[in-house]
Amino acid sequence: MYKTVATVDGMMCDMCEAHINDMVRKKFNVKKVTSSHKKNETIIISEKPIAKDELEAGLSEMGYHCTDAKSEEYKKKGLFGLGR
Repeated sequence: MYKTVATVDGMMCDMCEAHINDMVRKKFNVKKVTSSHKKNETIIISEKPIAKDELEAGLSEMGYHCTDAKSEEYKKKGLFGLGR
C-alpha cells in the first residue's frame, strides 16, 4: 500500500473537495481518498504509487493544479493494524 500526499491549488470549498475525490476514485484504483480545501491537500491510499503527472492531468481538466505529490509506503496504524 502507498500513501500519496498531493498539494492542490484551486480548492475553495467542500464541493471542490468532493469533485477532486470523485475524479481520483474514477481515474485511479484507490482504497481511500480525502481532500481538504483548508490545507490545499489531497491524501490518497492506493495499491500502487500515483505519479504527479498523472494526477496533474486529471486535476488540470477540472481547473485545479497539483503543485506537488509524494508517495511513500503506507502501513495501517492503530489497533486493527497490529500484527500485519
